[in-house]
Amino acid sequence: MPDVPAEPSSRAAGLPPQAAGPSSHTQGPSPQAAEGTADPDGRSEDGEGGALLRRTLRLRHIVFLGLAFMAPLAVFDTFGLVSEATDGHVPLAYLAVLVAVGLTALSYARMARRITSAGSVYTYAGKALGAPVGFLVGWSATLDYVLLPMLNALLAAIYMGAVVPGVPAWVWVLSTVVVCTALNLVGVRLAAKVNVALVAVQAAVAVAFLVFAVRAVVTHGESFGTTGFGLTTVPLPDLLSGASLLALSFLGFDAVSTLSEEAERPRRDIPRAILLIVAAAGVFFLAVTYVMQTLFPDVSAVGDIVGASPEIARYIGGAAFQAVFVGGYLTAVLGCGLTQQMSAARLLFAMGRDGMLPRALFGRLDPRTGVPAANVVLVGLVAATAVFLDLGSAASLINFGAYVAFAAVNVAVIGFWVRDRRAGRPEARGAVAAALQVLLPALGFVVNVALWISLDTPAKIVGIVWAVLGVGILALRTNGFRRPARTVNLEE
Repeated sequence: MPDVPAEPSSRAAGLPPQAAGPSSHTQGPSPQAAEGTADPDGRSEDGEGGALLRRTLRLRHIVFLGLAFMAPLAVFDTFGLVSEATDGHVPLAYLAVLVAVGLTALSYARMARRITSAGSVYTYAGKALGAPVGFLVGWSATLDYVLLPMLNALLAAIYMGAVVPGVPAWVWVLSTVVVCTALNLVGVRLAAKVNVALVAVQAAVAVAFLVFAVRAVVTHGESFGTTGFGLTTVPLPDLLSGASLLALSFLGFDAVSTLSEEAERPRRDIPRAILLIVAAAGVFFLAVTYVMQTLFPDVSAVGDIVGASPEIARYIGGAAFQAVFVGGYLTAVLGCGLTQQMSAARLLFAMGRDGMLPRALFGRLDPRTGVPAANVVLVGLVAATAVFLDLGSAASLINFGAYVAFAAVNVAVIGFWVRDRRAGRPEARGAVAAALQVLLPALGFVVNVALWISLDTPAKIVGIVWAVLGVGILALRTNGFRRPARTVNLEE
């Protein structure tokens, strides 16, 4: 798609100038602002008034933040649960989700190239389908963004409990939340640098796990065949039910789209980061689960279904490697927590800045760090509720919002294609444009809806209640739907 003019950031009318932090009225544009503009403080320059995020992130920062969000070790989070649900077909379940995520990633990349405002799916749906739809989709998406740090803290307790069972789970939950919140309050650039190191450690541990697992398969005389990929040996409902839990493994590509206003070259780097993250994660997840499933076709042999991965680590490498594995997972916990909290805070910031959530709380930035500090703290408090949930329930709740967001972005691409055709734009003409902007997004929409339907009933009930609450908020903010919903400038 051809480049379009820089996207204006959404504005909260009447916001005091100090909410944006240090003044942007300094001499000359920054050379870093190759796309969009930035002042010498690295701040997006999108107009007068309103809170502005700082453009400080390059492609490598964005990719590592995305990988940290999903974490290379995320493949181990739900292996036991999905293996049990699919009767030993975790690789096939990942392949099904990869189809949905791959198609959706193409749609996200297209939208990210066109729109460089913060807000991700909230902004995309608002621009393509109208402000009310954008708000409701963004509101549904907040369910997974805000709850992901909670799941992350819960996983920290599960993994540490496998090594240090004498320490109460709530200690690990609260420790994880406090550390991630503190680092996020310092600023996005420091969080990005920390994540580079954390992802490197995770990758090393994950590769070591793969090597030990392959060695164990060979040592025990197993053979690498089609284990875990037999489409005819698992009922489709069971496969979709297991696959529906795996969207959270790929959410890093979705999260980086919330960083568009903080990327130095958003139109180039955000789409590239999205596709790189999905490709790297997909290959890695398939490889690891294939080896694990070959080693343990029946996961019940491990004993602890929820904590299957630490037990498998002990089986293939002994107690010493289990300790290394759990230590590596703790770096994943910190990396995930940092990025998950960062993305959730920025989605809430975009909605608050537009006035759809109370601006005084959600739409303000810390003048010193340029971080939406109140949102970071709020997400941290929600994450602390992990002490009351189990892994399966938390994963289902999170994926409700994820599939709503994925489906909506695919529809948004089709919406822009319709609008562009009506406007006579050349990029919307021809069979290739129709295939890329209609056929593939439509297929992505269908696959995501199928996975959404396969979520367990309690998750769908909670998600629908959350959506109804969003309708209530929208009615309140629009005076009973008599005023138009406030959202980002719909001009590109």
